Amino acid sequence: MNNARYPVSVSVFDFHGRPPLSRALPLSLQHILAMIMGTITVPIIVSGAIGASTAETLLLIQISLVASALSTLIQLFGVWRFGARLPTIFGVGFAYVPTLTAVGAQYGLGGILGAQLIGGMAMLLVGFGIRPLRHLFPPVVAGVVVLVIGLSLYDIAIHYMAGGKGSADYGGGRQWLVALVTLAVVLAISQFGRGFIKLAAIICGIVVGYALALALGMVDFTAVHQAAWFSAPRPLPVTLEFAPVAILSMVIICVVNSVQTIGDLSATTIGGMNRELGHRELSGGLLGNGLCTLVGALFAALPTASFSQNVGIVAMTKVISRSVLALAALFLLAAGLMPKFGALMTTIPYPVLGGATITVFGMITMTGIQLLTRDELSGRNMTIASLALALGLGLAAAPQAIAALPDTIEMAIGGSPVVAAALTAVLLNLLLPHKSLADEQAERERLAARMEASDTAPASVPASSRCDSQ
Repeated sequence: MNNARYPVSVSVFDFHGRPPLSRALPLSLQHILAMIMGTITVPIIVSGAIGASTAETLLLIQISLVASALSTLIQLFGVWRFGARLPTIFGVGFAYVPTLTAVGAQYGLGGILGAQLIGGMAMLLVGFGIRPLRHLFPPVVAGVVVLVIGLSLYDIAIHYMAGGKGSADYGGGRQWLVALVTLAVVLAISQFGRGFIKLAAIICGIVVGYALALALGMVDFTAVHQAAWFSAPRPLPVTLEFAPVAILSMVIICVVNSVQTIGDLSATTIGGMNRELGHRELSGGLLGNGLCTLVGALFAALPTASFSQNVGIVAMTKVISRSVLALAALFLLAAGLMPKFGALMTTIPYPVLGGATITVFGMITMTGIQLLTRDELSGRNMTIASLALALGLGLAAAPQAIAALPDTIEMAIGGSPVVAAALTAVLLNLLLPHKSLADEQAERERLAARMEASDTAPASVPASSRCDSQ
């Protein structure tokens, strides 16, 4: 084969670029460290909700890492129609947590996985049929979803900076010292660094923060000593159960998560590649996510989603080489197959991760705003965005407001701002009449003309006055 026609790039700013390992490795570590705690935290939260044993908790953590690695590789390289073939990271996501905990508390892990199997099928249907449905997700809808994702991550970052919600030393001086030092290093290098070191600002901040935490005695290696060296996933470790209420709730969140995927993929191409998202990329991304969610249920892997924090890294650094992100996926796979490796990654204290990622979460928010402004901010679009934000964030802040509603509704939207905002934005986009800025200006001009004509018209003479004059 003539390679002259297909020159091999070594640039980290080229999707097909193959940079040397010395350059790719630290950039891939940024992606690993930005999402590994999230990937591990979700199964821990779910395990607590269902009262899982230690063995079940370790199983969920292990298979979550493996599922995240495989779903990312599918998105990077593609298999037939599955995979976006974009610089994106997928894994077990926080967007599902409210639904997973609600379903798990009532139906257990088997109920979660059975409902997830059907939810994955629903995601595949959305992926196959996205072409006629894409008009439902214009920039105003996708932008609102990405914006709410960014805003909803802030409390996670702050809890991390304070030491992790529920920790014994939550909000202590040591926690904030480590978090703020980490943040200061990230800001200093990203703003004043030059060349390659500037691109590795996040990993540099984590290294400095980790060293400080180690010196302060905040790093615990107990999990590393206790973890096994190798463990392979096995099919159907849990008997699946199919409860109608759980299935309906999971289908809703899986379909709504497709909107989040659309937003994240759009943010990736716009923020990292300076172009719009293609139809083939969109369909492949949705199908790949649906396939991983469906198959993952058979191995006790929780549902996967696009990782918005990694989208933020791509948008901030413009590093889009899939080799860099593939290295991150291989690390996750190793962590899943070798529990000691995964346990070592979890020794990074929460304040270090919070200080390093809060700027990334801010970038996600700004990417959502950027998406919104790609569509004209007509009165119609501003109504969609403002109401979706108000309902989404408002219901998340006051989940008790819907506690008296049917369990299915509460499971679907309770505590999940992304779900509520996405549903509101999609429905309003369907129901409100389409009016551009030009249409609204023309309507105002017509109204002004009618008002002016009414004001200048001669006053009519009352009938009684006419009679008196006669």
